[in-house]
Amino acid sequence: MDNWRALWIQWAKLVAVAIRGVLLDYSGTLFRLEPGAAWVDGLVGHDGAALDQIARDSLLVSLTAPVGPSAHLPPEFRADWARRDLDSDVHRSVSIAALRAAGLDIGPGVAETLYERVREPRSWVPYPDTADALRILQGAGIPVAVGGNIAWDVRGAFEARGIAELVDEYVLSYAEGVVKPDPKIFLLACDRLGVEPDWALMIGDSVEADGAAATLGCRFERVEPRPTQARPDALISALRSCGIAG
Repeated sequence: MDNWRALWIQWAKLVAVAIRGVLLDYSGTLFRLEPGAAWVDGLVGHDGAALDQIARDSLLVSLTAPVGPSAHLPPEFRADWARRDLDSDVHRSVSIAALRAAGLDIGPGVAETLYERVREPRSWVPYPDTADALRILQGAGIPVAVGGNIAWDVRGAFEARGIAELVDEYVLSYAEGVVKPDPKIFLLACDRLGVEPDWALMIGDSVEADGAAATLGCRFERVEPRPTQARPDALISALRSCGIAG
């Protein structure tokens, strides 16, 4: 048993040495869209009634479809949905269309206002171990790139939580002109960090999108995109499985 333990410790140290850079997905991995009650403040329908919790939940369903288009999306917007994360204007128009189709076109400018609030840093909540995981990586001297299929700059979410200095690079689809699972986005992230894919770790919530990094030789660890308070330490666990966290 002691020999097996010694071999395991040696293996863990070798793996830790092998990881020279870490790529981290944004939505569902580091942060999650979790608006508070203030998200619907001041929004009323044609009848003067305030937007309620049910409407807010419908909004979340409309905007967080993980892969395929929102079930509420009109057919004429399906082609735009596929390229929404490459163009901020397209993302805005297709998302507002989804909101309206979901029944949230209840008053003047309501869908538009809700969409703008989606982009606000306050609407995105970090997972409980996001800051700690980033600090562990920085302390280990391992550079970090945050990436994602997203149509706006997410730096504000990190700045609002005082953890922006823990991220070395951002590789965001709308700015780079490429979306996951295209391997180009992972290659770009590795290049920005100055590491070969074989020496990189990708952590994300989607096997289809984030897991594609493994085709280049990156190690892949998946975390569940659960509500933040229901997933307290998945990032730390992923680092620990690679020998990075103690």
